[in-house]
Amino acid sequence: MTIVTIAPLDLAALLCSRVCHDVISPVGAIMNGLEMLDSEKDEDMRAVAMDLIKKSATSASARLQFCRLAFGAAGSLTAAIDTGDAENVARGLIGNERTALRWNGQRRLVPKNAVKLLLNLCLIAASAIPRGGVIAVELEGEAEAVTMKIEVTGTNARLPHAASVFLSGGSIETVDGQSIQPYYTTLLARECGMIIRASTSPESITLTVTPAALQGAIEEDATPGGTPMQ
Repeated sequence: MTIVTIAPLDLAALLCSRVCHDVISPVGAIMNGLEMLDSEKDEDMRAVAMDLIKKSATSASARLQFCRLAFGAAGSLTAAIDTGDAENVARGLIGNERTALRWNGQRRLVPKNAVKLLLNLCLIAASAIPRGGVIAVELEGEAEAVTMKIEVTGTNARLPHAASVFLSGGSIETVDGQSIQPYYTTLLARECGMIIRASTSPESITLTVTPAALQGAIEEDATPGGTPMQ
């Protein structure tokens, strides 16, 4: 099986494009609100503008905080991160009136890349239920032996094409700004020595992540970071 190889500079550029895509919408809304404040004299309209600015600023802050942990350095190369911090940024980004985030598991310190992997899987989970639903996260074990399960339920729950391909150990011809995030997720899994398994049923998707050392013998044709979807 051929795996796409992306040059480090191209990987960095694509990830930057993804982050910019995530924050440009609320930043643009802030600019629109400021323009309204500058041109409007009606107090009711100015109140609407202020509400838009506040909500958009909150959204932009939540997205940046999430991206800092999910894509950024967030400390030294060998840093461990509190899973409570991961939960907080995930709730800020994902938890809303359409999607409920349920987080089960005691707070613990785990390697930075494992937290990045968890948050990126949460992004994939959220993309699988564009109409909203429930994302349930379960964590067990400690440090390098932590295991993760992300269960997604919602109307017409379905993994996006790129996520489905990469999580099953496959490849696509070209990685772009839309597919870079699931591709990066498989890189994180490989770096952490984790095996991702995805199972689907009507209205439900379950992603389980297990350290390779606990998984046992891996099929010869399995790709680190992904195994065939069940």
